[in-house]
Formats: sequence, C-alpha cells, structure tokens
Amino acid sequence: MNANDPLPSWRPGPAREAVLAFLDAAEQIPLDERVAVLDNDGTLWCERPRYTQLDFFLAELAEAVSRRPELGDVPEYQAVLSGNADAVAELGLERIAIALVDLFTGLGPEEFDARVRQFFATAHHPELDVPYGQTIYQPMLELLDALRSVQFGVYLVTGGGTEFVRAVSRQLYGVEPDGVVGSLVTYEVALVDDRPRLTRSNTLWGQVNDGAAKVANMQMALGRRPVFAAGNSHGDAMMLAYAIAAEGPTMALLVDHDDSDREYSYQSVADTFGPVEPITTAAERLGWTTVSMRNDWSLIFPTGR
Repeated sequence: MNANDPLPSWRPGPAREAVLAFLDAAEQIPLDERVAVLDNDGTLWCERPRYTQLDFFLAELAEAVSRRPELGDVPEYQAVLSGNADAVAELGLERIAIALVDLFTGLGPEEFDARVRQFFATAHHPELDVPYGQTIYQPMLELLDALRSVQFGVYLVTGGGTEFVRAVSRQLYGVEPDGVVGSLVTYEVALVDDRPRLTRSNTLWGQVNDGAAKVANMQMALGRRPVFAAGNSHGDAMMLAYAIAAEGPTMALLVDHDDSDREYSYQSVADTFGPVEPITTAAERLGWTTVSMRNDWSLIFPTGR
C-alpha cells in the first residue's frame, strides 16, 4: 500500500474523505475490536451477468454431461443448459440450486478446492473477457490493505458458498480460509481404513447466508462484532446496520453499481428478498456512506479499466 495515498484509485469526494476519516479514527478503537466484514458478490468482485459461483457450477455441469450424457435429461440440468428462462422459473431457483450443488456430492473438500482453483486459473468472464480473478475491484483491494494498515482484522461474509470463496480468498484478497463466513453445505464423515474421510453432501447447513443470517452466522463463526461493514444489496443491510450501531467510530459502506461503461449499472437487490426501497435510498436514510463506481473510482478493475 502507498503510505502517502492509501486509496490511489479513489477520486476526491465525500466517499473517499469518509473512508480516510474512519481510518484516521481507528486509533480510538481498541485493537481487539478492530473488525471489518465485507460482502463478496458485487462488493469485492463482479456479480453480473451471473454470479461467479453459478458460472463455475455451469462449467462443471457441462463437463459432467460430456462424461455422462444422461445427466442432460435431468429436468433441472436440461433447463439450465438450454438457457430457457421460463423452464428455470417453472422449476424454481431453489430446486435448480440444489440440483447444481448435487453435482459435487461425494467430493472431498480438497478435490472441491482444486476444481474451484482450476476454474479461476482457466475460465474467463463471458462479457468482460478477462480471467475471473481480474474481475475484483481494485479500489476495494486498496481499502482492504488500508484497513490492515491500521490493524483491522478483515473477514468476508458472503451469501456465496463458503468453500467456493475459501478456495481463492487468500489468493485474491489475502483473507485466510477461516476468515470466510458463507452458505455452508454439510459433510458426511466415514471411516476408511481407520481414517476419517469427509465428503460433501447436497444439504445446506442452516439457511442461505443472507440478511439477518449474516449477522447470526458471523457471530457464531467469528465471535466478534464488526465496526466496519461493506456491502451492495439488501442482503447486506442487516450486517451494515449491525456494524454502524456498535460503540465508537463505525462505518457502513455501500457500493453502488452505476457505471454501465466500465462495469454494469443496476440497483442491487437480494434474491431472497421481495421488493423493498432502493438500497441507495436506505443508505441515505440510515447514514451509510455510498460509493458511486462512476464518480468515486478512477478505475474499477486491476487491469486498468
């Protein structure tokens, strides 16, 4: 990190000044309370036109069907592979998601990690035409470094699969795997030659890590209350509100996708929530800091775009 300018990709303005003011105030926060939590999809990396994890699932599905063509006749897989939105809607996203997770039933955690890392090593974003590892937001990487420079513990609290994000969290963000809190599948444990062996199931542990679940799950996983939180959708709202309600200097940061030229322009929503007020309206009402991709960031991706 550049000590003279910890946020070189952040343009002068209220958002940058608010972040710098919070970093300056960090010395007022006891060391063991310097906890920062950040959402991943749409906050640290690009989530359009589809979630990165969904693209990974689709790539794995195509590979599985090439080996076992009969899988193409499974209604859920057939609907996804055909791109038939009506068929997907008729089956429902929950049923589709369970079917995709089922592709990995029986895999050990090491093999699943290896498949995720291989995907990141070889696959490209379908519209940005760069490797998925280059769809992370450069200004947010700078923010992670700036938080660490004032001795914050940095954690990821995501609606995505815990193991999926853990596989690349150290490489992309410098976050250790045990610093990732996400949606979890359960594991089966069996003795093989007197040695315990873990294999994935197709059953979710608890509920999807979104909304209030983010607050409950990060308490169970981390045991510490954040004083800084960043997100981009209503699925992050409870986490941001929880952080900003803590004692002492706090900050809630909302990333607003409003740059159709360099990324995408859309109002972030959470798939598990119904229609609610625009998240940017909520941010203004609740006193959060909103970051405009268009106005506040001089570049978005590490490639210079």
